[in-house]
Amino acid sequence: MVAELGESNLPTELWDGELIMSPAPSFYHQEVVARFYEALSGWVRKNQLGKTGISPLDMVLTNTRATQPDVVFISNVRLDIVKTRLMDAADLVAEVISPNSRRRDRIDKRDLYEQHGVKEYWLIDPEARTVEVLHLLHGEFQLVGSWQAGESAESQLLKGFRVNVADLFGVA
Repeated sequence: MVAELGESNLPTELWDGELIMSPAPSFYHQEVVARFYEALSGWVRKNQLGKTGISPLDMVLTNTRATQPDVVFISNVRLDIVKTRLMDAADLVAEVISPNSRRRDRIDKRDLYEQHGVKEYWLIDPEARTVEVLHLLHGEFQLVGSWQAGESAESQLLKGFRVNVADLFGVA
């Protein structure tokens, strides 16, 4: 089923064999995605840890489940999953929450990513101006922390990787 999906600029995901298409994200959403991607990608490249990707990019979890996370990181030891699409769960996934994706990102994708072994899940919420980091421990996501403007969110998976929350949201 996944192999049949054509290229599209619209966010398109496959849930239990059903195509779910979303409207294109807002300009601000994409600015936040780009800021996070730039920070993560630069840090990963500098430390030679693996590869990063930015949406739209399919992450195929099963023949009937594929998502398009906003930002992904794949460690050097797992680069074999990088094909024309990601053919397994990335090590780190970040989703920038849109008003119409709140439930999907916070509940549906959280559960899906947990089941498929995503090691770290970043939930970036432009409306609340918060960043939450969840780390997989014994098969379950545990909250590492929740940060707001004036603080820096940090990774448990990528020791030393930090993001200034105000900078992420373009807040002075």
